[in-house]
Amino acid sequence: MSVDPDVLAAIMLMAAGTFATRIIGLWLVQHLKPSRFLEAWLGQVPGALFAALCAPMVVHAGPAGWAGAAATLAVSRLGGGFFLAIVSGVATVALARPLLDGL
Repeated sequence: MSVDPDVLAAIMLMAAGTFATRIIGLWLVQHLKPSRFLEAWLGQVPGALFAALCAPMVVHAGPAGWAGAAATLAVSRLGGGFFLAIVSGVATVALARPLLDGL
């Protein structure tokens, strides 16, 4: 199996670009003090990304998936913790599928 030099060059350049952005980000975090607004905004990014990744799956999951998402949200909001929220969502989907598949 031979390696195309153009493909190898593209892979190496993409790796270098990825490495550079990570190093620059690390350097910026260590040397610059973000404003209070930026700190607050960055604190919201993980939740927003998680919601953006989960929303399409929940929309297309059907009634059992919707029930599982609602159970996960409810347990999470009631302070059950991450693990208990996930377990409740998975259990709800597993129990609801036989009942709600025909809807």
